[in-house]
Amino acid sequence: MTKVLLLHGPNLNLLGTREPEVYGSMTLYDINAEIIKFGAKQGVEVRAQQSNHEGGLIDALHEARHWADGVVFNPGAYTHTSVALRDAISAIALPVVEVHLSNVHAREPFRHKSLLAPVCVGQISGFGWRSYQLGLQGIMGII
Repeated sequence: MTKVLLLHGPNLNLLGTREPEVYGSMTLYDINAEIIKFGAKQGVEVRAQQSNHEGGLIDALHEARHWADGVVFNPGAYTHTSVALRDAISAIALPVVEVHLSNVHAREPFRHKSLLAPVCVGQISGFGWRSYQLGLQGIMGII
């Protein structure tokens, strides 16, 4: 069975209450449940994790190389700042799809540049919680 890590970065634990006009009203628990259910229908085991800490995200990526076939990753604000996450993605030699709930290119200029996109197999943004579903479909196509 194909196995995918669904990884969420900082502040995504606040989904449902954090700026719902930008990020939607679904909670992180709801999103995880939808994506795990969708994955199961496709024959994919999805394991979800979230961390507000850069090191926790790096640890999750490192651990994924031992069990996962790919990663769907919403790095949150670390998208624009973290060379360490970029290096971790490069180091694990797994396909990673970067996802975002909002359309980062229609927001503040500092959100337009991703340090991670060049080491990911693709980037999906702007489709709300369905960005994760599209990311899972994308990673399944790569795997």
